[in-house]
Amino acid sequence: MKPIRFLTLSIFAFALLASTAFTQVEPRPPAESPPPLNPVTLSPDEMARFLAGMPVPKNSPLAPLTNEAPWQAHASFFAEAFGNLVRGKLAKFHTWQNTYMPQTKQPVPVVYYMFSGPDYLYVDQFIPNASVYIMCGKEEIGPAPDPLRIVDLRGALQNLENAMKSALTTSYFITQDMKIDLQEQQLRGVLPILYVFLARADKTIREVTFVNLDRDGAPHESRPGRGGTPGVRIDYTDNGSGRDQTVFYFTTDISDGGIASNPAFMKFCDRYGVGFSFLKSSSYLMFEEGFARVRNFILDHSKMIVQDDSGIPLSYFNRDKWNLRFFGTYVGPIDLFRKYYQAKLQELYQLSNPPEFGMGFGYQWDARKSNLMIAERQ
Repeated sequence: MKPIRFLTLSIFAFALLASTAFTQVEPRPPAESPPPLNPVTLSPDEMARFLAGMPVPKNSPLAPLTNEAPWQAHASFFAEAFGNLVRGKLAKFHTWQNTYMPQTKQPVPVVYYMFSGPDYLYVDQFIPNASVYIMCGKEEIGPAPDPLRIVDLRGALQNLENAMKSALTTSYFITQDMKIDLQEQQLRGVLPILYVFLARADKTIREVTFVNLDRDGAPHESRPGRGGTPGVRIDYTDNGSGRDQTVFYFTTDISDGGIASNPAFMKFCDRYGVGFSFLKSSSYLMFEEGFARVRNFILDHSKMIVQDDSGIPLSYFNRDKWNLRFFGTYVGPIDLFRKYYQAKLQELYQLSNPPEFGMGFGYQWDARKSNLMIAERQ
């Protein structure tokens, strides 16, 4: 079968706006089997394919596990979930993209995806030919997954499925569920999710490096869990195009207060200059003055911005500097964010009668209610 690229559906709103509604309980350290006397070295690509329910090399230490019932059930789950995406939403999206936004497929040096969490697949789908993707969120990275040391493989794989289920069946992650599911088993943090998305998008992971940013934004190789601004760098090859690419994910706070106390991440981004930006399901945070710094960074460092209505408010786009195109339907935010309704955006949609978008996007997973805006710098 020809490898198929696919689209993530993610959202990381509820942890940012509703985290105070949950009592934080320090999770117990997960039970792990003792390390073998002769440790086996697994490549990150082997681990990614295993977690994604895809075949591993016959000589891989993980190959025997793929003959067991837990992994086979896991592989069936992901095959069905991703198959449904490919046959439905993604097929329509590719036709639409070729017609209305082919410029997003051009090579670009860097894509900034603020408030992304591990939502790699959506940005890869919309802007597939970037050299570097820079992503961030409050979710922890977690250690490198090692299936050979998991005591309860069935439970760990099921929890990974549960953490991703909402993203694969609707249009977004439920962040609190993701935290609970991934903390209760050995597959912790966002790294297992990134691995699954990369493998299922037909990428070959070449190298994974844990990094830490110093105060000037310079990355240094570091063990997971060290202080500072933790991140992970994943170097991979797109098997369809042969292009070598890199994705960074950092755990950081990009509110104005967070940047003031620790500017490392924004200084790191500044090193990459002007590129494209992608914004989806960003909790309408940049409607608030408490996120002015990251909003201004995106406006100053973007040649193109692709977003839904939860990204940067319409009022911040100077029409002398930006050409704006609209797609889909604007019905206003979902009830949780109804105070961020934009009357001017509603007016522009009514006057311009924009083309259909035809797919669920962001918070509006109903295709009849979703919207997309493309802003291009003049």
